[in-house]
Formats: sequence, C-alpha cells, structure tokens
Amino acid sequence: MPRYPRKLHVLVATPSGIAGQGGIDRMMAALKQEFERQGIADIDLRFLTSRGSGHVAFSVFHTLGFCLRMLAARLAGRADVVHLNLSVAGSTYRKMAIAACARLLSIPYVLHLHGGEYPLFWKDDDGFLSRRIRSLFEHAAQVIVLGRVWQAFVAGRAPGVREIAIVPNAAAIPTLAHSGGGDRVHILFLGRLSAGKGVPELCEALSRLRTRADWRATIAGDGDVAGTGASLAALGIAERVALPGWVAPDAVAALIATADILVLPSFVENLPLSVIEGMAAGLAVVATPVGAVEDIVTDGQSGLLVAPGDVGGLTAALERLVDDPPLRARLGAAALAVHRERLALAPFVGAICGIWRSVASRKPPDEG
Repeated sequence: MPRYPRKLHVLVATPSGIAGQGGIDRMMAALKQEFERQGIADIDLRFLTSRGSGHVAFSVFHTLGFCLRMLAARLAGRADVVHLNLSVAGSTYRKMAIAACARLLSIPYVLHLHGGEYPLFWKDDDGFLSRRIRSLFEHAAQVIVLGRVWQAFVAGRAPGVREIAIVPNAAAIPTLAHSGGGDRVHILFLGRLSAGKGVPELCEALSRLRTRADWRATIAGDGDVAGTGASLAALGIAERVALPGWVAPDAVAALIATADILVLPSFVENLPLSVIEGMAAGLAVVATPVGAVEDIVTDGQSGLLVAPGDVGGLTAALERLVDDPPLRARLGAAALAVHRERLALAPFVGAICGIWRSVASRKPPDEG
C-alpha cells in the first residue's frame, strides 16, 4: 500500500476512550499500543470519546464535543479520515450525527462494525431507521467488518456500500508465561455475566461435573455477579467457581496464564475478544458458532464448538477436555498458530492503517 503523500491525520471515535472497559475501547487501546510500538511515523492518530463513561444522558455532550473537535481539526488541516466504531442503539445514533458532520466537512469516514446484535437492530425493511442506517453505511468511504458472515450481512442490507473489508479483532501476544491450572484443570470464562453470554448454561454444565475433583473454574466479568453467585450456590458449586467480578487487564492476563480451557457459550457475538485472547495463550477453546467465531475456530481442530443453549453438549465438551490433556494441548497449539498467523496485533494494525491510507488517497464518495 503506497504511503499518503503527507502525514495522514486520523480521528478515531471510541465510546469511553482508550482507558474504557468495553470491548471496543479495549480493542482501540490495543491498536494504539501496537501503533506506537511499531513507530508508524506517517500517521497522526487521535482518539476521542463519543459517548463517555458516565450516564448515557450525558453522551450527547461527548458527541457534540467530538464534532467540534473534528471541525477544529478540519480548519487546522488535521482531519483526513474519521474512524467510527459502531454498535447498536445509541452508538448508531451518535455515529449518524458524527458522520453527518464529517460529510458536511468533506472528511471521509470509515465505519467499523462491532455489534453482535446488529441484525436485530437493523431490520430488513424500508422503515425510517433502516433507511437512515443504510445511508450511514452507503456514505462510508470504507466499511470494516470482523468476519465473512458480517460482510454478507452488510452487503445484503446496504447494496450500495462502496467497499467492505474483513479485519478480524486481534489480541497481543501474552507477556506472562503460560502455567495452566496445575493438578486441577482451570476452566475460564471472561465476559459480561448475562443470559446472552450463556452464563446460566455454563453454571448448569459445571454443576453436572460437580462429582469430579479434577477441575476448578473462574467466571470473571461485570454484569449480574450477584445473580450468578446465587445460581452457583443453589447448584452446590459455589466453592468450586471463583467469581471475581470485573477484573483489570493485568488480572485478566494472570487468569489466562493459569487457565487450561477458555469457554464462551454465547448466544450472540460478533467476534469475541476473549476467545482471541485465549487462543493467543494457547488455551483449548470451547465456544458457540455464532457471529464470526467459525472464521477463527474450526471444530475439532482449533477448538470445540457447541450449539448455543445446549447444556448437554457444553458439559460433554468440557468433560472431554478435562479428561484428555493431549487433546487440550493439540487444540491449544492449533489455536495459538491461528492467532500468530491471523489474529496478532501487527497484522491488525497494518490492515487498519492500510485502509486509512487508501481512503485518504481517494476522492470522497458522492453525496447522492
């Protein structure tokens, strides 16, 4: 990809900033870290909040502030591309406002779709909201999705989209040596504690293994921590399952280093970062084939896939991995190889920077 003829100025919209706890914020923080590690000199990169970390009622001020900063940057000749990270509901409404401002200022924008529930939000009809979302996508200079299923989805909903690039999420190579769980296999869940993530099914599956003494589990994340704790107690496995709530990045790294199995039995995902982080450490992965998961996890080769809501299948997959250390090692090694080849931060940053350079070098899309 040829370099832009001068320094390229990119404004990136993140929900709460790169110190935020959400998946998009974490992904953008990782992008910034790798960008700086590579010392990329031809791009000036600025991250600006679009929602803020407080009550959603105040998000309008962050959106307005983003637009004002974009205007100031445009007047100063420091706004060549705007990168908009997109999820459902409020995220979309805010990005509609920012995209409209970008068009008024003749700044091309890149739309980066993250929301796993987007097919439910963006309905396949000709209603007002659907038309507005279609316009948001079709006016983008470039759309980025995380996998093949999302490429087909966007192409079907917005046939006038200019380009759709697949750039999967990525995770850093762990700095902590992997030690595993020792004499008890450590099963790890990382994510929001909710029904959508399959936490009730995971608790039930673990309860079916309660007569075995060769495993322990950690269910880490925010959300319904109290309710999950009550469910574990009712199932008689509260002493077998650690429930730390939300954990900081350093603590996440330590959990992954001491885990043997990464499990995520979600009903809805785009491309889950926790699965990629588990693969980066060479963990055996148990997941559901939702969103773009099948782009990175091949059942029986780089992990085990079970149907969403299938408690029996989830129990069998976990028990199989607890019983079979060579299988855990084989699946973990294959997952690690997939990560190093396709899901590491270096190729991710290279792909994103290449898109920014390409967009900046084109003529802006017709306003039509």
